[in-house]
Amino acid sequence: MPKLTRYIFVFVLMMILVAIRAFEDDLFYDPYLTFFENDYLYMDNPRREVAKLVFFTSLRFLLNTLASLGILYFIFNDKIMIKFSVLIYGIAYLILLIPFLYFVINPRQEDYYLFFNIRRFLIQPIGIILLLPAFYYYKLNR
Repeated sequence: MPKLTRYIFVFVLMMILVAIRAFEDDLFYDPYLTFFENDYLYMDNPRREVAKLVFFTSLRFLLNTLASLGILYFIFNDKIMIKFSVLIYGIAYLILLIPFLYFVINPRQEDYYLFFNIRRFLIQPIGIILLLPAFYYYKLNR
């Protein structure tokens, strides 16, 4: 595949990540979006539907993951890296979902900051920020 085509695909996938973030209020059910924008350390936990929240958080994680995997594929063009990335994303999802569910079901004000950060790893494409330089460094040293 020509380099220009790969760069165009990477740009489109990055725009998909931006669109997911820009239209998060319209696309996903997440009462914590407005909750964490305010002074959440002194507020009560918002009303939420747990199953719906977990579904939309998982959907957002999946969409971010697919776009991120596409970016990694078009930049490095290495299927082994993609398989490894799928494994990393899968393990991260399982590890992060457990405390996420705990904090959603058992909200305590002293845990809001930790919950905020765990939730951030699930809804933001932080994996690409970690994997892109790691794989670049790996390719340089290989």
